[in-house]
Order: sequence, then C-alpha cells, then structure tokens
Amino acid sequence: MRELQFTVPEGYNGVRLKGFLRGYCSVSARLLTALKKEPHGITVNDTRATVLETLHMGDVVKLRLPEDRKELPPAEIPLRLLYEDADLLVVDKPAGMPVHPSPGHDRDSLANAVAAYFQGKGERVSIRPVYRLDKDTTGVMLLAKNAFAAARLAKGVHKVYFAVCEGVLHGNATEIGPIGLCPGHSIQRAIVPDGVPAMTHWKAISNSETHTLLKVRIETGRTHQIRVHMAHLQHPLAGDDMYGGSLERIQRQALHCGEIAFCHPVTGEKYRLFAPLPEDMRRLLVDFCPQDAQAFFGKSI
Repeated sequence: MRELQFTVPEGYNGVRLKGFLRGYCSVSARLLTALKKEPHGITVNDTRATVLETLHMGDVVKLRLPEDRKELPPAEIPLRLLYEDADLLVVDKPAGMPVHPSPGHDRDSLANAVAAYFQGKGERVSIRPVYRLDKDTTGVMLLAKNAFAAARLAKGVHKVYFAVCEGVLHGNATEIGPIGLCPGHSIQRAIVPDGVPAMTHWKAISNSETHTLLKVRIETGRTHQIRVHMAHLQHPLAGDDMYGGSLERIQRQALHCGEIAFCHPVTGEKYRLFAPLPEDMRRLLVDFCPQDAQAFFGKSI
C-alpha cells in the first residue's frame, strides 16, 4: 500500500485539512472520498484525522492510498520499459496496440500487457494511462500507478511528436482548427465549425522532394489532432490512409511520441524521457532523405 507524506508549510498554517489536501496536495475529490473511508487513510502527526481539523505549520500529514481492486485480464505481451518507480510506469508503445481494450482488441491492448506485468510482480495496480495514443501511433506512454499520481499528472505532461508528412514544408507554424466528428462518421475527425478547440505547433526538420520530417507539439489533446490538422493543410501523414495518406512507403500513420517532460507527482523532480524512432519510420526517413536521416539519428530525440 502506497503511503505519501507532506509537511505543512507556513502558508497553510491555520488552514483546514481539507483545504490543504485539495490545494497544496492536489488530491482529487474522488480520491479524498476514498481516503476518508480507509481506517488510516488520513493522519496528522500519526493520528487519524478528519478533514475539518485545523493544521499548523510543521504538522505531518500522511495519506495511505486505497488498494486497487479493478483488474483487467492479463496478456503476456512483451513491454519495452523506459522508466518505473513506486508511482509511475513508462513504456515505449509499439504500433498496432491500442491503449485500452476495444472491440477486436480485448486481450492485446497495452492495458492487458501492463496488467500481466504487474501480476508477474505480485502488484495489484489499476491501469491509469495519463494520456492516450492512437492504436498505430508509437512512442512514450506514461501510466500512473495510483489515483494521486494520475490526478497530479493529468494536465502536466508535455509531449514532443515526430511525424513524416507528404509534400514539402519549411519553417514552422501553428495550426488552429476546431475538431469534431466527420459528418456521417463515427471515428474519422475533421475541422468543423462546432468542433472543440485544438492547437498544433509544427516545425520542419528535414525534407525531400516528396516528404517532410516534422517535430510537433500540441496544446490540446484531441482525438487524431495531429493527423487532422496535417490533412487539413493538404499534407497528410505518410501511411495515414484514413486522412488521405499513401500506404506505399509505410503501413500506418508515421507518427511517434518521441519525448515527454513532466514534474514527478510526488517528489516534484523534473523528468524527460525519450523513445527512439521505430524501425518503420527510420526506414522511411532513410529512404527519402538519407543524409538528414544520418544527422538526425546521431542526435538524442
């Protein structure tokens, strides 16, 4: 059982415990409700406490997080681990693997693979992806091991994507266009007047006569956001046949989450984690721009 400890700073002297937990500790309302049901879920100076108690500077507040009870069917699928500690698991997700079970993928999702990994370690941990990647998008995937970490990370992860689009682009730009379902479709998205706001920043790294390697950052996390915005620019991602890309060079959208940056939800330490380009995107890059590819592979992404 994970136990977290916080020391009350001067700025919270005289504040009620509930305010301290919700403000300073960023404990969600749902987790706070669960903690109150635990026999020793919340203590102050090692004494069980109610959320109405008044705190004083230097008090030690401890949270004993409830054990997870929701478990998914495990599947023995190899995982490429990038990092792990008591609160986080970071893996390099391959192409063709959905994050969550879905019709046709009820036993081969990332969640199923992670369930088997935790089961093999004797840990009861629910699967909490902090964000999602499309089934055929590869790269860094961050999962929280408890509700506290998941809530703290919900809006604090900065991702860098690498994509190969069709056509030639130079420089950099920001695309702003509201995204919603394509009329008459249940999966495909498009820029539509009543869609949700979305913002994508891209920078051309290298190009040939037919393709461009992009470095992409997103301000919002809409479904298919990068794919939709690039298709709207008439530069669909290579292999993204849903949005007009050709399957000639690669059999899935050429999109990879290569880097994430975040502050650790418990320690506050800053992290940057990387995943190398997968082989199919490396081959694609070598095919259309071998000199730039050699220079790019020589750098850490």
